[in-house]
Amino acid sequence: MTVGSGKVTSDWGRTFDQFAVWRPLRLLRLLGPVVQGITLDRNTAGDAYFPTVHIHVLAVPFPVISLTMGQRLLDDSGAQKQVMFSRHAEEFRVAVEGVRRQSSLSVDEPPGIVEVVRALHDHAKNRHADGHPPAVHEVGQSILVAAVCAEQDLVDEGTAVARSLLEVWPRTRLPLDWVNGRVWLDEVLGRARDAKDLARVVDQQIGYHKLADIPNLI
Repeated sequence: MTVGSGKVTSDWGRTFDQFAVWRPLRLLRLLGPVVQGITLDRNTAGDAYFPTVHIHVLAVPFPVISLTMGQRLLDDSGAQKQVMFSRHAEEFRVAVEGVRRQSSLSVDEPPGIVEVVRALHDHAKNRHADGHPPAVHEVGQSILVAAVCAEQDLVDEGTAVARSLLEVWPRTRLPLDWVNGRVWLDEVLGRARDAKDLARVVDQQIGYHKLADIPNLI
């Protein structure tokens, strides 16, 4: 039997009850300056959804809640697994366990800031190793998240990761507005030194995205 988005959303919401329903097919919770989400991303035809876990960093103004570090559920062959709305009742529980098993960040026990920042580092390193475009934004965001949480050791760790990746990122795959690595990193570190301004941006983004009622678990 085909079920609607409301039923699908409520089933996932009841299962992951530390998340709040933000919009249909979107569950969110706050980890300090970071949003962690489970998005039930519709396919093009609209008759199925892809369970997708992700984060979004609030220390950088952005018009939407992004799918940063997005991980779609994979089947046993490594292909993206979609759940048909007509088979939701039969496949939902298996999909839930797959999400729990495959997510790089726990979707049950809330991950801490150290885990989130290091997951961003690993994501950036893996993207380079796999030949994907450089994860410039994710590396910068890892430094800003650490800074707004007053985790100076993590800021230093992220800076070291940034410098090592700057040595290997191919110039031809960097953003079109890229000037050079030194200018980019100096700009990120300049923002990281103003933790009060970063906190102000986080608060502004919480209001902008209407997240005030989303549980903050850090």
